[in-house]
Amino acid sequence: MVTVQVSGLKVAYDRVGDGPPLVFLHGAGEDGRTWRPQLDALADEFTVVAWDEPGAGRSSDLPAPSDSAEPFALADYAHCLAAVVESLRLGPAHIAGLSWGGTLALEFYRRRPDLVRTLLLVDTYAGWKGSLPPEEVRARVAGARRMLAALPGEFDPTLPGLFAGEPPALYAPLLDAMAAVVRPESMRTQLALMAETDLRDVLPTVSVPTLLLWGEQDARSPLSVARQFQEALPDAELVVIPEAGHVSNLERPAEFNRAVRAFCRAHS
Repeated sequence: MVTVQVSGLKVAYDRVGDGPPLVFLHGAGEDGRTWRPQLDALADEFTVVAWDEPGAGRSSDLPAPSDSAEPFALADYAHCLAAVVESLRLGPAHIAGLSWGGTLALEFYRRRPDLVRTLLLVDTYAGWKGSLPPEEVRARVAGARRMLAALPGEFDPTLPGLFAGEPPALYAPLLDAMAAVVRPESMRTQLALMAETDLRDVLPTVSVPTLLLWGEQDARSPLSVARQFQEALPDAELVVIPEAGHVSNLERPAEFNRAVRAFCRAHS
């Protein structure tokens, strides 16, 4: 584990391997451990990094809201990510983001394109507002409010529709361990930002090669969203992973890793 200090926050990340930098951004209600199959499989060819974003895993809590400071915003996450990529001292990185992490990857590109070698957008959105019908966004916001209103002992951060079938048994303990330490305020911030964000204007400006990795049976970000990305991005390749849902890196890790390796190798 490595840590960097950014604006008074400790940001932790795992770093393994040697080679071109490949940085993974986790989804909402997760931390860097969700990328364990990728750290294990890809470190033979890449410097693989999985961060715990501010408010997750081993990183500091998000700053408490106050009258004297603006709420933690997408730009603040991007600023922290820039410190992580710069701390590697390896130049621009392959930036891979799943779901909420993919939305952050787009924001990061908008603000720091100099640090991005390629983008790998996995089962993601241009923000919920930018990718989903308004009625679906309203339904998700209502569901998030119900989740966050639960009593402390009853809070369950597991979002519906993450897998095509049952969660993979091999990673069930990992999923339980991550869910047990999710901080409600972090989840509140992530989901509120997703509901408000529309990054469709960023897509046509992306000048780096982009891989779209999508689970064939993703119910949360369906393939129609991937097609929207493919049409808007200047240089995008779509790889659909059969029999996978929203968390395709855990549900079909072999296929996922193979696609990531081929893409990053071709653009390193």
